[in-house]
Amino acid sequence: MRQTPKRQTAQARVKAERNKNLLWGGLGALGLIATLAWSGIAKADGHENITSSHGYSFYGDLTYPADYPHFDYVNPDAPKGGEMAIAFVGTLDSMNPYARQGRAHAFSVWMYESLLGEAPGGGAAPADVYSEYYCLLCERLEYPEDKSWVTFYMRPEARFSDGSPVTAHDIAFSHNLLLDQGLKSYADAVRKRIPKVEVIDDYTIKFYFADGISRRSLIEQVGGVPAWSKKWYDETGAKLNESRLDIPPGSGAYMVDDVDISRRIVLKRNPDYWGNDLPFNVGRNNFDRLRVEMFGDSAASFEAFKAGEYTFRAEGDSRIWATQYNFPKVQNGSVVKKELPNGSPPSPTGIVFNLASENLKDKRVRQAVALGYNFEWTNESLQYGLFSQRASFTQDTPLMAGDAPQGLELELLQSLGDLVPEDMMTEPAVMPHTSNADTLRDRRNLRRAMRLLDDAGWDVGDDGLRRNAAGETLKLNYLFNSSASPTLTGVMENFVSNVSDMGIDITLERVDSSQFTSRERDRDYDLLYDAYAAFQGTGTGLLQRYGSENADFSLFNPANLASPLVDAIIEASLRAETREEEEAALMALDRALRYEFFMVPVWYNPSHWVAYYDMYEHPEEIPPYNLGYLDFWWSNADKAAALRSSGALR
Repeated sequence: MRQTPKRQTAQARVKAERNKNLLWGGLGALGLIATLAWSGIAKADGHENITSSHGYSFYGDLTYPADYPHFDYVNPDAPKGGEMAIAFVGTLDSMNPYARQGRAHAFSVWMYESLLGEAPGGGAAPADVYSEYYCLLCERLEYPEDKSWVTFYMRPEARFSDGSPVTAHDIAFSHNLLLDQGLKSYADAVRKRIPKVEVIDDYTIKFYFADGISRRSLIEQVGGVPAWSKKWYDETGAKLNESRLDIPPGSGAYMVDDVDISRRIVLKRNPDYWGNDLPFNVGRNNFDRLRVEMFGDSAASFEAFKAGEYTFRAEGDSRIWATQYNFPKVQNGSVVKKELPNGSPPSPTGIVFNLASENLKDKRVRQAVALGYNFEWTNESLQYGLFSQRASFTQDTPLMAGDAPQGLELELLQSLGDLVPEDMMTEPAVMPHTSNADTLRDRRNLRRAMRLLDDAGWDVGDDGLRRNAAGETLKLNYLFNSSASPTLTGVMENFVSNVSDMGIDITLERVDSSQFTSRERDRDYDLLYDAYAAFQGTGTGLLQRYGSENADFSLFNPANLASPLVDAIIEASLRAETREEEEAALMALDRALRYEFFMVPVWYNPSHWVAYYDMYEHPEEIPPYNLGYLDFWWSNADKAAALRSSGALR
């Protein structure tokens, strides 16, 4: 059964309460003192309440106690060894993902750790709770009741892969490097909220937060900064804002072994990794090697998997999933095909409108264009009926807006006055249109689209094309990545055909991966297929993704969405003082984002589709927020040897 975030949160609270009761009710005087030292509240100078803890959550309710032995979902006895090999379709030209130039793989950040730990590549860790963070490079952190600052006490034993210590000077350097040379949208947001960082000693660092702002996501923000070696940057003169292949040493469990940017990237386990025995890492980082193989298109990638050139595949193509996993290795059991539960809301993926495009500023035009997408026919005819249609930015969670607002959500929207349109207050949240599954060209939707375009002032000329009062043709450019799967390409070709039937001069422009990335960053498109990030809690990251302040250049906001209504709701969510207020604000945010109509939602899969050579094993229960095949799965050496002996693997 799929576990919703609300149910997971409730379980986490129960577990946290149980742990608290055990600690406070079952310990003697010495135990009580120890508990206070790690996760309690103490007085500083007799005035300020200071929380000292092994982790952080905004509401203070951590699931794992200070003496946790490992995360609940891992196998603490998982064997170490073997290799996990995956594929990447497209082109890469950099190992620095922090620059606007170049395109880098996720493996380029695998080596770096932060004060508060994450899964490799920035995933959830722990993966069974939401919005909780636990010390990795730090031993503990302290912060006052008003969260106006935070101090991290670092682990002196932490080392970069070159053997040099990870110090507070490296953390301060990394923080400032992101501000000086990182993405502008990130730097602008952080500078306003974090005005000062102080290195108290080699292993103690303090961050100060600006007055008069929400304290949401600030502690986890500074706690999540990747630790880079100041020494390496000083010696090499490298810059964070330039594309490059050489990288600084990291403190993580893996280090770069081989980079051939056109063929593969290989990471190897650091034999001297300092953090092997930390409870945070028990049962994790189990493979000796991680390898990614590069392919020019999805067909070549799938054939390579069948041949055993790589060993794990997270499948995203419904046609391949439904029809192509019948090759001999699947039939004889050498390759496992499996669906696994996914507890995270799906990424809000779809056809994104560039709201800065003059021809798309009128919502009626966007609504008309959207009617060219026929989910029902596409799903049945091209995708084997395997998908559901996404409607929400918090799909299938308790935060998903439904009927007309009520309760706390209604109170919040009423407090925003004229910013909230009347129909948004009184009607259910915007839902995707429905279409005829029997035919691609739904005449009813086509007629609706024609009326919308007429009302928007785009009349049909004698040549069948729509023009405005100035005689200008309604032209749209749909930028599309040529490395996309044949199924996705077919879906979008059919969409463009339907839009063209409306009298719109639309072009599906296929470009290679590097051009796509460059033009996306420059906002050189009217439409493109892209994704936003789903949300289950509030934080200042919402402002980068959906806020107005950096809309015209933020890489996280490809629609150039700049809505005073959305801004106001995000700010209200940041000021929420209870979980109930926060959840009401996020439901209102979902409602407002759907009302603004900057994306045509497409489909989603509520499960993970995976295929892999039968040498990998995983915990019996997959945690809700991370599939974890690169994190806490492991290799069975006997099964791997049998596959090689049989010739199934190269």
